[in-house]
Amino acid sequence: MVTPENLSGDTGGRTEPLRFDQDASATAVDMDTAIVLLGAGVTAITHPLLYVKLLIQIGHEPLTPTVGVTMFGRKVFYLPGFFSYAQHIVRVDGKMGLFRGLSPRIMSSAISTMVRSKVKEAIPAEQAEHVSNRDDLKTSLRKVMKETSHEMVIQCLSRIATHPFHVISVRCMAQFVGREDKYRGVVPHVLGEVIFLWCCNLLAHFINTYAVDDNFSQAPAVRSYTKFVMGIAVSVLTYPFMLVADLMAVNNCGLVAGLPPNSPIFKSWLHCWALLSHEGHLFRGSSFFYRRVPVTGMALTEE
Repeated sequence: MVTPENLSGDTGGRTEPLRFDQDASATAVDMDTAIVLLGAGVTAITHPLLYVKLLIQIGHEPLTPTVGVTMFGRKVFYLPGFFSYAQHIVRVDGKMGLFRGLSPRIMSSAISTMVRSKVKEAIPAEQAEHVSNRDDLKTSLRKVMKETSHEMVIQCLSRIATHPFHVISVRCMAQFVGREDKYRGVVPHVLGEVIFLWCCNLLAHFINTYAVDDNFSQAPAVRSYTKFVMGIAVSVLTYPFMLVADLMAVNNCGLVAGLPPNSPIFKSWLHCWALLSHEGHLFRGSSFFYRRVPVTGMALTEE
């Protein structure tokens, strides 16, 4: 017979492996969280260095070279180093300008850590054999190929998952050259998701707590659908955030769809929101069937 004493005190019972698995799982989650936080910190600290490096890579040289002398007495022109370049960025954009494009890099780092962790769980590292100097050539090559293949899978999947964020980060940093402000669509997208989540959960909570009577026979069924219904209602209210995020994703990016006359060029997502609101287009595309032309979008005449 199973008793409370057996469940808590008997180490030979069947619950001990479950407890061990739960502890191991919690330890793995804590380790992943620590790695994500550490990676975010390292990424933030080293970002100014990578930012300057990227601007140099794409050939942006805003400062004139200085004349210097080599150790052999020959006069040469020197391009500005990291500190001179960084000071120029600070003069133009302020100290926070050194961290342009940091947010997508942190997201990329976090996703990379999670992907690597999941792949290592699917393909444990213990299966990879290490090369020993006692192995013959054929055995050592087999082990190296197996280990390299394991690392290749992890690296490729990580790169594929994080590539969109890498592109966003590079383009955000490259905007310094032309003083553009195109890649800011992530802000309305995140705001829309946050507002949707809080409104949906709070409304569902209040309805389930105060509007649905426990004595009602179908109360559990009603409560199971409350969050779904609230999600549909709240998604209508947060739709403008999704619309602005999509428009900013193609705004002045070189595609015909994001250039006049197909679309105006927006200075920021707030400018996009204001213009859509003024023209009555904040809910453009929210309906597939009953699509009415806004009054401001077409002159109405009475015969």
